Amino acid sequence: MTITLIAAAAENNALGKDNQMIWHLPDDFKRFKQLTTGHYIIMGRKTLESMNGPLPNRTNVVITRQQDYTYEGCIIVNSLDKALATCPQNEEVFIIGGGEIYKQSIDKANKIELTRVLGISPEADAYFPEIDPAEWKLTESVFHGKDEKHSLEFVFETWVRKS
Repeated sequence: MTITLIAAAAENNALGKDNQMIWHLPDDFKRFKQLTTGHYIIMGRKTLESMNGPLPNRTNVVITRQQDYTYEGCIIVNSLDKALATCPQNEEVFIIGGGEIYKQSIDKANKIELTRVLGISPEADAYFPEIDPAEWKLTESVFHGKDEKHSLEFVFETWVRKS
């Protein structure tokens, strides 16, 4: 199984505040959709609720500590290990957040698809974990400048775990 963390984070690793993203980057959303469609995606309960429900054309697996939690269209589990066990073992699985789930899963991940948002280090209450260059190799980096749809510059980065 390939376990891929996918996120957009500022230069200080900020992900979001008050269960909301801090920026609006349509091309990041397009890339996220292109990469995750047709796959299992794993997320925390707060991430699910911030999206107002499961994402279409994906199998949504939600981790929560709440015992009786249910959400239509989602597989509900109470640990990362149980979430991974529900996924096909021969496919790529995407961890889509939030901060706590990324922290739990980075040591199990093989790959990181990160949109690094440049020029800002906002205050946040959810952060992406540090990427240790001793453990991870940057294999792709594609710059995206400001334009009529994007008020911020960003870079699509692909990281793979060193063997």
